[in-house]
Amino acid sequence: MRVALVHDYLNQRGGAERVFAHIAAAWPEAPVFTALYDPKATGDLIDPKRVVVSSLARVPFANRAFRLLAPFYPSAFERFDLSGYDTIVSSTTAWAKGVIVPPGAVHVCYINTVSRFAFAYDEYVGGLQRTRGAALTARLARPLVDRLIAWDRRAAARPTQFVANSRNVAERVRRYYGRDAEVLHCPVDLDRFSIGSGRVDYFAIVSRLLPYKHVDRAIAAAQLAGVRLMVAGTGPAEGALRALARGTTTTLLGHVPDRALNELIGNARAVILPGEEDFGLVPLEAAAAGRPTIALRRGGALETVIEGETGSFFDRPDAESLAAVLRAFDPERFTAARLRAHAEAFSPARFVERLRAIVAAARTRPGTAPG
Repeated sequence: MRVALVHDYLNQRGGAERVFAHIAAAWPEAPVFTALYDPKATGDLIDPKRVVVSSLARVPFANRAFRLLAPFYPSAFERFDLSGYDTIVSSTTAWAKGVIVPPGAVHVCYINTVSRFAFAYDEYVGGLQRTRGAALTARLARPLVDRLIAWDRRAAARPTQFVANSRNVAERVRRYYGRDAEVLHCPVDLDRFSIGSGRVDYFAIVSRLLPYKHVDRAIAAAQLAGVRLMVAGTGPAEGALRALARGTTTTLLGHVPDRALNELIGNARAVILPGEEDFGLVPLEAAAAGRPTIALRRGGALETVIEGETGSFFDRPDAESLAAVLRAFDPERFTAARLRAHAEAFSPARFVERLRAIVAAARTRPGTAPG
């Protein structure tokens, strides 16, 4: 079996990249094809010797301005030469599913979400502030995004099989692509976390700072509830969020290294998941550190948070609903041992074993290439 791995880009560090690191560990000899790679961000996750980058990596400042390269990713992935491989395993939120594989090869695609420009255009193009300029940008970008959506639907027909990170995403794949997807929940890096005390009087958010994450909702809620909020993460919305948090009970910490992140989560009363997530890896990371999660009762959090055992939900997507839960929240209702046991059910070893079995089964179906 000659395996090649494909991931959208490896120039930032987030949940998708951490999950892909486990996919890469499942086939340690396989090369990794990706649009962009920054060893400073992900070199400890993926060995640089394994990485094959696209021509876009030669664009000046590509790693920093990678979102502006969206119109060029389709052709970049279609140009990867995978002719020497009979098994391709991709990991994607948008682009990697579109690679062209050799005739008879098997392509199993682990999909973190349907492309956001296909089902959440306003959040993909817009920002926190709905200004006249932002509205004009959205109108001007619409024809370009429509072309990307058309490509996205064609690309979604290419994989032999989809594997979704949640039932939530599997349903989205069915609705937007007309494809079935097997469900394999993301793993949590158990070794990165140890059980904390939860004794410091603050709530925490760990997130990329993107509009659809709705960190702004949590900032407003914390202010309404009169509680401290610590936000770890960076992203395009950081400037707007810092302005919004000025003079409030929220502190934006920027990038927090893994060791400090374990301490940040472990000492928090709870972690907050303020928006609808595709899967919801952060609640599992919180559980691994012995801390509960407060999440919006939607999306992937319904698969990673057990109400009353590993966290609580707020029902309406607004600051008032979240603030009410923050005011009444009692962390003493949750036991660290039960939380840790919940996280351990999503271990990397189980993930790798199941994914390898799915790929092996896909290769045995009629019409696929022999080993």
